[in-house]
Amino acid sequence: MQIMPDLEPIKIATLGVAKDFQESLVPTVIRSLGYTPVWTTPANCELLIYGPFFADKKTRNWVPKPLRSLFNSTKEIRQDPKIARLNQPLTLFITGENVRHDFQRCDYSISFDLGISNPHHIRMPYWMEMVDWSEEGVIGNQNPRFGRLLNLERLCNPLGQDFLSRPQKVAIFASHLREPRGTLLEAVKRHIEVVEFGKSFNPQIKNHTESGLIKFDELQHFAFNLCPENGMHPGYYTEKIPEAFMAGCLPITWVDENVKVDFNPLACINLAPMSGNYFSDLGNILHSKNILLSYADQPLFLKRPSLQPLKNYLKDVIQTALS
Repeated sequence: MQIMPDLEPIKIATLGVAKDFQESLVPTVIRSLGYTPVWTTPANCELLIYGPFFADKKTRNWVPKPLRSLFNSTKEIRQDPKIARLNQPLTLFITGENVRHDFQRCDYSISFDLGISNPHHIRMPYWMEMVDWSEEGVIGNQNPRFGRLLNLERLCNPLGQDFLSRPQKVAIFASHLREPRGTLLEAVKRHIEVVEFGKSFNPQIKNHTESGLIKFDELQHFAFNLCPENGMHPGYYTEKIPEAFMAGCLPITWVDENVKVDFNPLACINLAPMSGNYFSDLGNILHSKNILLSYADQPLFLKRPSLQPLKNYLKDVIQTALS
């Protein structure tokens, strides 16, 4: 029987992170590197991780109301981390939200942002949270709302023509309709039937993590998934596009041109360039079999992504914190 070596402990505290942070990708990678996160308080930690919700109530207004219950309490968010101690902890800012890498002043940062020259910053777009990284020895992250982790083999292969045999309808999952979602939804409705899921359309749903819906299963009945990003910033690309593709739908998104850094722009319909003509081109695309067939031949990933850069980065962070 193989005896597993003891993992080295690293004392970690968090402020302003999502409630499920301890089961998210970064702690999972830390464990894969041979360390055991020991969750403690800011006064007793070696690594202090800040999330995007460490702010006062007014500052948190950018968070849509249906999502605020998913984050740590206001009491924790207002807590003062400046606790007197002989050895101050190393600080790391991590965001899966559309805020900048320097939103909190920390020693290190992990964000969506592209083009950052700071050697203490690394880019980790949120879609990476939802990928099955077991082939790289990282096990434990989950994607309960979607119903499964994203399979890289599937995303590296063409979408295929099966979506054309599905009902030619669009599904949207939304817990809020902040702009641009409202405008984009109405634009798509002018050209094709849209079926709506989520708290925005069903007030009986508490929030998107307790909707009772498995997104992957529901999307099997649709050819398209309207999945715009909540905002537009270079590098801000979430799980929305790859989840649509993984479910066999052609993604209809709203995203900036730098999306090509992560995804093949020919593998989805991008509404952003159509904004200037009130999305009038969308109808021609959705009702042209030849145009739709051109999407069927496209994979979402042109190059297989890897966790190795993040592993190297986190190993440096931990070793620095423990030194």
